[in-house]
Amino acid sequence: MTGTPEAAVELREVSRRFGATQALAGLSLTARTGEVTCVLGPNGAGKTTAVEIAVGLQRADSGAVRVLGEDPWGADADHRARVGVMLQDGGLPQAVTPAALLRHLARLWEDPADVVALTRTLGLSDAARTPVRRLSGGQRQRVALAAALVGRPEVAFLDEPTAGLDPHARREVHRLVAEVARDGAAVVVTTHSFDEAERLAGHVVVVVAGRVAAEGTVQEVCSRTGSSGLEDAYFALTDGALR
Repeated sequence: MTGTPEAAVELREVSRRFGATQALAGLSLTARTGEVTCVLGPNGAGKTTAVEIAVGLQRADSGAVRVLGEDPWGADADHRARVGVMLQDGGLPQAVTPAALLRHLARLWEDPADVVALTRTLGLSDAARTPVRRLSGGQRQRVALAAALVGRPEVAFLDEPTAGLDPHARREVHRLVAEVARDGAAVVVTTHSFDEAERLAGHVVVVVAGRVAAEGTVQEVCSRTGSSGLEDAYFALTDGALR
């Protein structure tokens, strides 16, 4: 597979089946360095499966996958250290505090983010010494995001990073994600929020039934359907496919 020098993530004709369920059916997408790529689609469209394949947690049945020029399936530790991941289930240790967890993770990288500053940015300072199991859902969500970004990854996959957050926390997450992209990372965000995609995305990908229904800038996706906004374009692309 070939791609432009800017392409940090490339999936080409990727398929994945679970028994009788076709999760991905020839999905192709590209995410570039220095840009936020927002992936939208209905529940069950294949967004999370695509992310898990891109980070090497699942193997595609067919197609080609490259992240930072390498196939993530079976990639070595050096490659994995260049990729930050935030999945929906969090996977956080429950007994540790956010401060201890982030300090530990920071020690694994040569040039980590400032843990104190990252904690402050995400509004976790007051909860930094509270065990994860005692945090609210929104606080755990922000800890998972901090864990994904503390190593200053070259590519970050963020699966619904603002789900369940209040408006103030969501705004801070948007600012942080935009900053990470400006610093040169490729950031892939799955989301159900049209506002989030319009605020953050340099590139939008709409996934329906395991395939890309449309992609491009917000304006390009809207133009494809003759819509005045991303929400209208999304429903124009998805309604017929879901009937």
